[in-house]
Amino acid sequence: MGRMPALYLSHGAPPLADDPLWPGQLAAWSAELPRPSSILMVSAHWENAPLAIGATETVPLVYDFGGFPRHYYEVRYPAPGAPELAARVRGLLGGGVQDVPDRGLDHGAYVPLVEMYPEADVPVLQISMPTLDPGRLYELGRRLAPLRDEGVLIVGSGFFTHNLRGLTPGAPADHAPGWSREFDAWGREALSAHDVDGLLDFLHKAPAGKVAHPRTEHFAPLFVTLGAGEDDLPTHRSVIDGFWMGLSKRSLQLG
Repeated sequence: MGRMPALYLSHGAPPLADDPLWPGQLAAWSAELPRPSSILMVSAHWENAPLAIGATETVPLVYDFGGFPRHYYEVRYPAPGAPELAARVRGLLGGGVQDVPDRGLDHGAYVPLVEMYPEADVPVLQISMPTLDPGRLYELGRRLAPLRDEGVLIVGSGFFTHNLRGLTPGAPADHAPGWSREFDAWGREALSAHDVDGLLDFLHKAPAGKVAHPRTEHFAPLFVTLGAGEDDLPTHRSVIDGFWMGLSKRSLQLG
């Protein structure tokens, strides 16, 4: 098995499954990837310090949202646990790691996985973000990078722009408010220029940075991906772009 890519994907909300375009894009993406031995998920929806390792045996789902129709709470994704991967994460990170064995996959993890690996036959492990500091998350990704040579698909799951007050339900895929377009264009150019320093300082360098991310947890997983895939940044590609309810769904592959 060759080296696995590192991914950053915009994960959507539970209604992503009903979108006419996005599920097919995710499915096509996974079909192009080498089959992973396991998947390591870092989601915007789990912050916990020190870094926490989630369920490794039976992996439940966390329905961490409210106000949606009942069928969104009936989704199942019985993926196998990944205890061997958990042991490797502990080894790579050393001390200061905690176990939260009853913490399952939140919607930032399982919503895209349902579309990408619908058979739920790839072991999955979710770990928390122990900080929102971009530099520390980048270093975390660098420390996890050896897993790519062991068949592990490292996935940072967030949203390239994320301001829920700016949502435009029912908007066509080519429609987005100016702040979302400006931030997306800046991010695309910064990635193309391999400007890691600029990306790490996005709140000050990006146009509309604080509007696109009033809180930064949905951009933060990108830094884990960039750290894990730093050698492959020059050949990265945006696999998915465009907008969903006005938010940029730009999703990247490194390697």
